[in-house]
Amino acid sequence: MGGSDNRSVGDWRTAQAVHFIRALREQLLKATSQLAWIERQDVNARNARAYAMRLEAAALRRDIQEAQFLIDRLRSRYLISDERTQ
Repeated sequence: MGGSDNRSVGDWRTAQAVHFIRALREQLLKATSQLAWIERQDVNARNARAYAMRLEAAALRRDIQEAQFLIDRLRSRYLISDERTQ
């Protein structure tokens, strides 16, 4: 493979990373909005609905944390390193 072939593969990977980051950010916004809604509800009660909402909130927090981790990892691997080489 020549230098231009490596560059086109790098461009493709960078473009794909940008696409994934956009999709993750979109899901991150949805999850954050949903979590905010749950947190405004009365989930301190001791009934099945409140328990289910607390479980949902915990799952959303994990998803938000994981999405942010993946965004940061994609940025550092494909975008930040690409910006340094240009």
